[in-house]
Amino acid sequence: MKLTTKGRYAVTAMLDLAIHASDKPISLADISERQVISLSYLEQLFSKLRRQGLVQSVRGPGGGYRLSRDAESIFVAQVIDAVNEAVDATGCGGSEDCQAGNMCLTHHLWTDLSNQIHFFLSGISLADLMSQGEAHEHQDAQRQIDKTNATEFLNFVSE
Repeated sequence: MKLTTKGRYAVTAMLDLAIHASDKPISLADISERQVISLSYLEQLFSKLRRQGLVQSVRGPGGGYRLSRDAESIFVAQVIDAVNEAVDATGCGGSEDCQAGNMCLTHHLWTDLSNQIHFFLSGISLADLMSQGEAHEHQDAQRQIDKTNATEFLNFVSE
C-alpha cells in the first residue's frame, strides 16, 4: 500500500502554499522551484484543487494561487480526495475480486485499514503540519535562500 506521487505532490504543494501565504497570491512557478515539482504537473493538480474549492486562482500579472480558507480548515484527506487519489490497502482496489474474481479472506481487513488511514488523514490540517518543527525549519531555510539570492542579485546589479 502506498500513496502515489499525485497525492504526495498535492499535499506538499498545498503545504508550501500555506507556509508562504501572504497578501499576494503564490505562483505555481515559485512552488515548482521550491519543491522541485514539474510546473505542468502542478497546473494539473491545482486545476483539481481549485474545482474542489481548496484554492482560489488570481489571474493577471502577479497572479497565482491562495488557499480558499484558513489552513486550519483544510485537511490532508481533502487534498488527497481532491486530486482523485485514494489510499487503498486492498490488493484489488476495492473491487472485491482479489482472488481469481472472488473476495480474498482478508479483504475486509484491508478495507478497514484504508478507512482508518483516511480517517487519520481527515484529522490533520495544513495548520497542524505547519506547526511541526520541520515545516518551520524549512520555511526559515527557504527565507534565508531567498534573502541570499536577493542580496546576490542586488550585488550583481550594482556592480
